[in-house]
Amino acid sequence: MRHGNVHDGYGQRLREGIAAPGTTPLIGVYDMYSASIAAEHYDGMFVSGFGFAASYYGLPDIGFIAWPDMVAFVERLRGAFPRHHLLVDIDDGYVDPEVACHVVRRLERIGASGIILEDQKRPRRCGHADGKQVLPLEEYLEKLNQVLATRSDLVVVARTDATEEADILRRAEALAATDADVVLVDGVRSEEWVRRIRRVVGDKPLLFNQIGGGKSPRLSLSELAGLGVNVAIYSTPCLFAAHRAMDEALAGLKVADGRLPATAGERQEVGVRESTELLERNLPRPQSREEVGV
Repeated sequence: MRHGNVHDGYGQRLREGIAAPGTTPLIGVYDMYSASIAAEHYDGMFVSGFGFAASYYGLPDIGFIAWPDMVAFVERLRGAFPRHHLLVDIDDGYVDPEVACHVVRRLERIGASGIILEDQKRPRRCGHADGKQVLPLEEYLEKLNQVLATRSDLVVVARTDATEEADILRRAEALAATDADVVLVDGVRSEEWVRRIRRVVGDKPLLFNQIGGGKSPRLSLSELAGLGVNVAIYSTPCLFAAHRAMDEALAGLKVADGRLPATAGERQEVGVRESTELLERNLPRPQSREEVGV
C-alpha cells in the first residue's frame, strides 16, 4: 500500500532506516514510471543525477541539471509516493552556497528525505568517471556547513570525489567531523578501501554507491553490512535495464515487420492493462477512518 496516514519528519524516518541493522538500499529512479516500478519492490528511492540528466535532458551527467527541474521532479515523486524515502542528488549544490541553501529549503518543504552534496568543482563529472576535480577542502566545508545550518530535518550526505589516496582519507575524516548525517566517498575501488574509509569516519554512517559498469566492486547488501556500510544507493539499475529492454524490443519489432508481440498469458510482456494497473496505484485515494485516527 503506497498511500495512507503520512507523518512529518521524512528526514528522521530515513535516519532511523539508516541506523537500523544491515544496509539500507535506495534504488535510483529517473522518471515517474521507473519510480512506480521501484516502489513495488523497495521502500526507498535515490533521485539520481545521472538518471535525471539522461531522462530529462538526454545529456550526460556533467553539470547540465537546472535546480528548478530537479525540485519539480521531486515534488511529483513525493505526491505519488508519500511513504517512501527520497534521497536527492543535488550535485555540487548548483555551484554557489546560496543556491545550495535555497534548493535545500525548497526540497525540505516539498518532502524530500535527504540530499547528497559533493565536493566537485566545475566542470563536474559522474562520480565513476575519469577526470574529476575537487574543490579545496575548506571551500567545500564552508558550503557544507551553510547547508547544514539551513536544514532542519533533512538528512545531509557529505560526499567527496577525491581520487588520490591520502586525500580520500583526509577528506573522509574531515566530513565525518561535521554535523553531516552520512559520509560518501564515491568511486571506491575495493573492499579494502571501504574498510579504510570505515575506520577513519568512526561512528558516522557510511554510504556506498553502486553503479553498473562503475569503478566500485559489485557487492551484496550482506557483504556491505559486513564492511560496516549503513546505506547503499543503486544509481542506475532502472535506467540501464530500460535501455536494454527498449533496444531489444525495437530490434524485435523491426525483425517482425512491425507486428507487436503477443501479451496475453505471457508474463514477460507488458501490455496496456499491466501498465495502467501500475500507474493507477499512484492515484490518491480517500483515507479510511483508521488511517486518519478517527
